[in-house]
Formats: sequence, C-alpha cells, structure tokens
Amino acid sequence: MNPTLAAPAPTARDLIADGRVHVLDGAMGTLLYSRGVFVNVCYDELSVTRPDLLQALHQEYVAAGAEILETNTFGANPVKLSSYGLDDRTEELNREAAQVARRAAAGRTLVAGAIGPLGIRIEPWGPTGVAEAEALFRRQAAGLCEGGVDAFILETFSDPTELAAAYRAVRALSDLPVIAQMTVGEDGKTTYGADVEHLAVELDELGADVIGLNCSVGPAAMLDAVERMARVTRKPLSAQPNAGVPRTVRDRKIYMASPDYMAAYARRLIDAGARFVGGCCGTTPEHVRRIRDVVAAVQPVHTRRAIRAVENASDDAPLPPVPLAERSELGAKLAGGAFLKSVELVPPHGWDAGALVAGARRLREAGVDAVHVVERTRAGGRMASVPAGIILARETGVEPVVHYTCRDRNMTGMLSDVLGAAAAGIRNLLVLSGDPPTQGPYPDSTVVFDIDSIGLINMLTGLNHGLDPGGARIGEPTRLVVGMATNPAALDLDREVERFMYKVEAGADFAGTQP
Repeated sequence: MNPTLAAPAPTARDLIADGRVHVLDGAMGTLLYSRGVFVNVCYDELSVTRPDLLQALHQEYVAAGAEILETNTFGANPVKLSSYGLDDRTEELNREAAQVARRAAAGRTLVAGAIGPLGIRIEPWGPTGVAEAEALFRRQAAGLCEGGVDAFILETFSDPTELAAAYRAVRALSDLPVIAQMTVGEDGKTTYGADVEHLAVELDELGADVIGLNCSVGPAAMLDAVERMARVTRKPLSAQPNAGVPRTVRDRKIYMASPDYMAAYARRLIDAGARFVGGCCGTTPEHVRRIRDVVAAVQPVHTRRAIRAVENASDDAPLPPVPLAERSELGAKLAGGAFLKSVELVPPHGWDAGALVAGARRLREAGVDAVHVVERTRAGGRMASVPAGIILARETGVEPVVHYTCRDRNMTGMLSDVLGAAAAGIRNLLVLSGDPPTQGPYPDSTVVFDIDSIGLINMLTGLNHGLDPGGARIGEPTRLVVGMATNPAALDLDREVERFMYKVEAGADFAGTQP
C-alpha cells in the first residue's frame, strides 16, 4: 500500500510570513487551579511531577483549535524556582515541559517556549545587572531548546530592558522565531511609565519576529493599545488579553469575560492588526475555541496534515466534490463560460408568495438565466429567502439563487438551514455577512454575528466535500454552487480585494456585485 502524503506542517516562520491570522492558546494556571492544583505548589515543576495532567490540558487547547501551544514554563527561571529550592533543576524542568507540550501537540500544532520575567528588578531599577539577567534567562532558554520548541514567546514583561535581556539570551542559543509581548495597564502604559507606541518601536528595533501584548488588562483596553501599536510598526502583532479584569467574589478572583465576549473582541483585535490572537489569565479552551471560530470566519481554513502512511482512507476524509457543471443549471452555465442574465426578486412582507411566484414565471418566460431571491434587505422583516426559494422551485420550476445572510444566526443554525435547503432541492446559494439591524426599520433589535461570509463559505465547501464544520462525515456531499458578494466601489478597496481573495480561497464558485 502506498503511503498517502500531504504537505509538511508549516514552521513558525511559515506562520509569521503567510500574512494570515493564527490562534495562540490560553491560560494554563487557570486550568491547573480549576483541576485542584493549589497555588502553594510550584506549577513549573508539574512537567515532572504531573506530566499526564499537563499533557491533557495542552491537548484540550489543541482540540479547541490553538495553532501554537505555550510550554508551562512562565516562571521556570532560576530566580523564581529558587523559592522552591529548584533552581539547580532549571534546565531539566524547561526541557521536560517542552517535551510534554510536544507530545500533546503530536505534530498538529507548534510549541513555543514560554519565558516570563525574573521577578526581580534589574539595573537601573535594581541590583541585578543586565549581564547577570541574561545569564539567568540563558539557562531557561537552553532547557527549552533541548526540549525541542519551535519558537519562543517572551511574555508579561513590564520592563523593556529586562525583555531585551531575555531576547539576547535566546538569540545566543537559537535563531528560532521570537514573539515578544509586554504588559500594560488600562492607561496603555507599563508600570515603568512607557507607553505602547514606545514599546512597539523598541521591540521592533530589538528584532523580535512578532511583537504584542498579553495579560494585565481585558480585551477592551488591549484593543486600544494594539491599534496604537499598529500605527508605528509593520511587524506582525500579537494579542493575548486576560478574560477581563478579575473581580473579587467571596475572596476569590474571578475573571468575568465570557468566551463570546472574548470572541467579539478577537474579531476587533484582528481588524486592528493583530495576527496572533489567544488568551491569558482566566481564559480556557472554550475561550480559545470561540476565538478559533472568529479566525475561521475572517479567512479561509487550511487543514495541515503531517506526512503519514495510511492503510485505509479515514471514514472522515474529505470526499471529492461533485463537478460544478453537474451541481445545477447555473453551475453548468458558469462552467461553460456562458453570459448570464439574472434578476433579483424580494420575498413578500407577509406570507402570501403569489406575487413572487408570478414575477418568477414572467422572468422565466423572458429568458432570464437566474432568479435571485434576496434575503431581508437592510435587515427588514420579510419571508426568509430559503422557504421563498423552495416555493419558487416547486411552483415555477425556476432554479433560484438563494441569498443567505450570516446575521442573526449562529453556526449550528446555519448548518441546519443549509442542510435542509439542500434536501429541499436548493442548489445555488449566494452568501452575505448581512446588514446590521440599525440600518433597517427595527433599530432596537439585537444582532448575532457568529461567523461572517468567509466562514460560511468555508462551511459550505466542507459540505460539498461531505464533511460538517467539525470534520465529521454527513453522508453524500452536498451539490451547492456557492456565490459571494463583492463591492468594486468599496471605500477601502484593498480590504475588499483581500476579502474577495479569501472568499475565492475558501471555495466560492462565483461572485455577484451590485449594479
């Protein structure tokens, strides 16, 4: 049996260079505490004392969609370990932590060696010299290198001088990519008074491959800080906010930001320029899963598979899609390069579809190639496009192009709608993100934007390969011809072109514009 070969998994440098958004993991301490590991224990020793627990928690982040795992070594430097009498085991604990993370990653994700501050002040603010600090960091970096990390992440630093010492320590041993993250307060300044613009310039000049922020503040304050950093650097930006600012509830610190709240801000952080997004204190695999969903919604999904030998095809392997020309009449005309004439019809405000049916019949007689069934333009209340399209197909024989918006539906609801539409004979869908309700006649309506049109096109492409969004087989592939909307008169044409290409890459078969 010949082995099935797939492209090698990307390296950390590949992720940095590809221009796409990638998902970091979330907190480790939060999970350890929730699983009964109390704070009087050295968390950095758990890679030796409880490696199975650590590996299981890493695996939860892998399952949630993290593309980069951080080692459980935030405080595994000689200074912090000395309070537990473990400083002579610095290299060992870092090496073992990296190996635990690598076992959890199993080739599906990358592993970044996490290095935090020493916990002491260095010159000119304290008695520890910069060279001494570098030597301390070098011991930690050496252990992580021995453990086989793919990159380094320097995080939660308040003092740029100390972060620079950690960076030089890493560079003395390795040329692997470095993500350098500072921490700031609600005012966008470090405890040393440096503002985020100054930090961005310093980290850029230092030579870090990715620069950004983590910890301390919730996503709202971090959004403002990332926007400010983006104005002064062209380096890829990262953002790992806490799950809000913790509140004291019955003597416990509780992080109040829900996964949905974090996901909403992840989208805004991405719009602000962040290319590596994840979570810090208080975040869990569920937070990361929702962030992953947002990332999938703003760009096409790429499945990475390691080179491996298989004896039989997986039950959940993608099936080849039905050729475009065989999916629908419209698909055949598109595949043949025909010039198409189409007209939009708006579903009724009430439940009587008589006028809609009569209009479709007249258009068919006039030789129109496609009748587009518009969905609730400008967020108004009308008959939904899917049932309207089913009525047209049943009453007139017209093969409609059904417009379907992401607004007001979560991913599960969209999946149900699309599968039902496919079963009822709908073959052509034009996907739109949708107008916010404030543009319609009901400005006080709530709104749901779980995924946008790019995410939905990804989902439809999966269905056309016989797989649901979770990668499970649905039976025979759907036969959907997938359209997208695009605006050649957009004010931000560069962003419109970028989204256009993302939709093409996600699997769209045709594009429609306004007249």
